[in-house]
Amino acid sequence: MPNSSSISEFLLLPLADTRQLQLLHFWLLLGIYLAALLGNGLIITAVACDQHLHTPMYFFLLNLALLDLGCISTTLPKAMANILWDTRAISYAGCAAQVFLLIFFMSAEFSLLTIMSYDRYVAICKPLHYGTLMNSRACATMAAAAWGTGVLYSLLHTASTFSLPLCQGNVVNQFFCEIPQILKLSCSGSYLREVVFLFFSASLVLACFVFIVVSYVQIFMAVLRMPSEQGRHKAFSTCLPHLAVVSLFLSTIFFAYLKPPSISSPLLDLVMSLLYSVIPPTLNPVIYSMRNKEIKLSVRKVLQYSLFQFP
Repeated sequence: MPNSSSISEFLLLPLADTRQLQLLHFWLLLGIYLAALLGNGLIITAVACDQHLHTPMYFFLLNLALLDLGCISTTLPKAMANILWDTRAISYAGCAAQVFLLIFFMSAEFSLLTIMSYDRYVAICKPLHYGTLMNSRACATMAAAAWGTGVLYSLLHTASTFSLPLCQGNVVNQFFCEIPQILKLSCSGSYLREVVFLFFSASLVLACFVFIVVSYVQIFMAVLRMPSEQGRHKAFSTCLPHLAVVSLFLSTIFFAYLKPPSISSPLLDLVMSLLYSVIPPTLNPVIYSMRNKEIKLSVRKVLQYSLFQFP
């Protein structure tokens, strides 16, 4: 059996057995990737160019779009390249980089979603203190903390995973390098440290989740007490998209990583990995723009300007 020092590359899971299906999957993934690039790119451009959107909520939304672009760009381009060149290989360093980047973007995104729930809580429950608590310096500090937390957490997780001795070959049963699949390749009993770290991570995620839930309970209580129907509608239009994004993000990750081993299968693992690594970055721009008139108006301006400049 090879050990970790002799492994120079890993073999990823092919998405299909026949060449025709592989090419079909390539075009499907390419369409999803382009849709994610377009949606998140429009959000970033709209927020950056429209002075009316230079507020804390849209500043955090811009950061979320950047993280979504990074997340989906970590997995899909390599998967599409492997399909196009009819190969399964990814180098050891490439696999480690993929693990590091995916954990970085996802952990930073969850930290940012937690911060965004605090932003909505302050805006609705403490509106008189919003300008003080969410000034530009505070927003920049919180965003930097989210990105910095992602870097630190990812470094520790990646170093812990790839320091394990690997005795079960180099075949990763996933279309990208995923920590649970790499742990399956480690020597028996050697992955206990990483399992403990995963449970610690789950505890942190649960704490953030409880914070988000408590924030939204207070938000909805404050919204329902509003005398103006227009005020309630405006509050819901800013809160519901964020709540939908959080629900989509957490439900797919929880099911992918915490599902019972008895229902695990290669096909189900593949579907779950697609759901949490591909679907949220693609749908987030749509969710945020569906009920937000300011975003829709700004995106429309960006599209009209682009069409005018490049007929």
